[in-house]
Amino acid sequence: MMRLRDVVRRFGSTEVLRGISLEVPEGSFTSLLGPSGCGKSTTLRIMAGLDRPDSGQVLMNGADVVELTAAQRNVAMVFQSYALYPHLTVAQNIGLPLSMREMTRWERLPGLSRLLPSARRKRAGIAARVAAMAEMLDLSALLERKPAQLSGGQQQRVSVGRALIREPSLFLLDEPLSNLDAKLRIQMRSELSALHRRTGRSFVYVTHDQAEAISMSDRVALMLQGEIAQVGPPRELYDRPASREVAAFIGHHPINLIPTRLERGAVSGPFAAFRPAGRIVGGEAVLGLRPEHLRPDPGGSVAGRLVGVEYLGNEAVLEVQVEGVGPVRALASGDATLPAPGSAVTLGFDPRRAHLFDAESGARLTLALERGAA
Repeated sequence: MMRLRDVVRRFGSTEVLRGISLEVPEGSFTSLLGPSGCGKSTTLRIMAGLDRPDSGQVLMNGADVVELTAAQRNVAMVFQSYALYPHLTVAQNIGLPLSMREMTRWERLPGLSRLLPSARRKRAGIAARVAAMAEMLDLSALLERKPAQLSGGQQQRVSVGRALIREPSLFLLDEPLSNLDAKLRIQMRSELSALHRRTGRSFVYVTHDQAEAISMSDRVALMLQGEIAQVGPPRELYDRPASREVAAFIGHHPINLIPTRLERGAVSGPFAAFRPAGRIVGGEAVLGLRPEHLRPDPGGSVAGRLVGVEYLGNEAVLEVQVEGVGPVRALASGDATLPAPGSAVTLGFDPRRAHLFDAESGARLTLALERGAA
């Protein structure tokens, strides 16, 4: 198990990591998710031993490993570029870590290795392990090819195989799918998830793509501006975002964040049909409603005027001007019959799907919405 404790990293006067604390449980698939520049790749490099924090601890099984290299930590890393050796075959690329670790300099020399019984034995053992790894990654038919003869997805699998063959205690992946086309990325997401299940190793996966993080991970650490904003199962980040910033980042469609006021058991403006449930402290708040939870409803309580429709095939995104609030986005099914732009519409939603945040701090409020008395 790896744990980061109060890790700080500065580059000049810029503080890139601001006291990061994160635990990677044994056997978990943890994604570091966040926008470019939030510090997630720096965090991964510190885990790998390729960079050192200015302060804080990097613990593996309770021992501080800040002074240890990646090899000493038994950590493997797959980079965005794959970093394959173009002059080596697939088999040689995958087996290279074993050759470097288990064979002497003399045993690795091509001519001399044929004369040394120890070298022949070690090469045979390495070849058997490479063959087993290639079979697991569906690369058996490609072992004699060079990287230039492979597709992007095949190169990615070779890079993964080279890292896995060392049997690392921790497997780190730095946006390994970003160079692939959309169809292949979806395929490789499934392959990586299956690989994680087969190996049982701890995976830490860096990505800016929330679809990758949510579909593959059992835990997501959302990083924003050098800090971890929330850690938990993907569903928890979606259903119960810890802050307005988390709610704004998570979700296929941008969440509607609507300023409102809570007082005397009521919600101000066009949401007056609802009231906060729980201990109510009056004041300014922000109501969060995801477009997929806000839909056209003839009996809905939120009235507005349809401004525009963005048709996406299986769904349509509606922009609705709500008096006193401004434009909000709602969703309808792709085959729904919608009025013409400029028409009056009413929207409805399940109040249990609403989120309330403190207007000043952005923190989630321990309140829910419920329908008011008729």
